[in-house]
Amino acid sequence: MERLRATCHPYEKHVGMSVDSSLGGLSRSSTVASLDTDSTKSSGHSAASETCAEFRVKYVGAIEKLPFEMSKTLQEPLELINYIDAAQQDGKLPFVPGEEEMVLGVSKYGVKVASMDQCDVLHRHPLYLIMRMLCYDDGLGAGKNLLALKTTDAKQQDCSIWVYQCSSAEQAQAICKVLSASFDCVLTSEKS
Repeated sequence: MERLRATCHPYEKHVGMSVDSSLGGLSRSSTVASLDTDSTKSSGHSAASETCAEFRVKYVGAIEKLPFEMSKTLQEPLELINYIDAAQQDGKLPFVPGEEEMVLGVSKYGVKVASMDQCDVLHRHPLYLIMRMLCYDDGLGAGKNLLALKTTDAKQQDCSIWVYQCSSAEQAQAICKVLSASFDCVLTSEKS
């Protein structure tokens, strides 16, 4: 796991993340970690430093401005994985990312992707627009994992799928865990 920095306010809360390695329809062996932002279930335990962190990733690509109705057909992790696989096979998404590494930061405000020197912000995904985040083995045999982020726009008229490559399964799962802790942090502070 390549964590660059972890600093946030003191916070301790249960983390909601499901990990499933037995998704029947997968044609490759993989571990899938998924965060469904509509879920109210929580399990596990998180410390203050796990509510925000930065990770080195590579950007694979995005499928933007899909009709919002499409997001309803991509509810389950396997459906989203199959959609990304089909997009790669159709040439809508590359199989491998570019060489440039980026910094993916996760906090209670959402996900920010910036250049390594952090001078250029490439993508911002506010927490309230993130519908699902999941990670899974890319299936290419190099031990790399993909991180898929499904977002919507503020008016919920369309949805987009953003795909990043992580260096390992541990890193991808750590990103999901930090995002889950961020959701829990915000939801807890709203109830107070």
